[in-house]
Amino acid sequence: MSSEKIININMENFETEILSYNGAVMVDFWAEWCGPCKALSPTIDEISQELGADMKVCKINVDENQTLAQQFRVMSIPTVVFFKNGEAVNRFVGVREKNEYIDTMKSL
Repeated sequence: MSSEKIININMENFETEILSYNGAVMVDFWAEWCGPCKALSPTIDEISQELGADMKVCKINVDENQTLAQQFRVMSIPTVVFFKNGEAVNRFVGVREKNEYIDTMKSL
């Protein structure tokens, strides 16, 4: 079950929630059928609870939002893209330790 702090992103809210946001955003590109994505999901939920109120955690289902996945050249999932002030500045492909995600967000 996803945390209520996690924002599900689609084409309609992408610009408002990510590109126009003045701050740090972590975006998890995932799919229902992806085993590693399911393994990462509880970690993403924990991160959303631990980060400050000025940082956003979002998810994009690549099957439902193929245009966004293509736009950010997501070739493998899970892929987590980090944004600062609307610009993609870093990415992790595959599953990492929770502290790596948190440290990256705090460095933005």
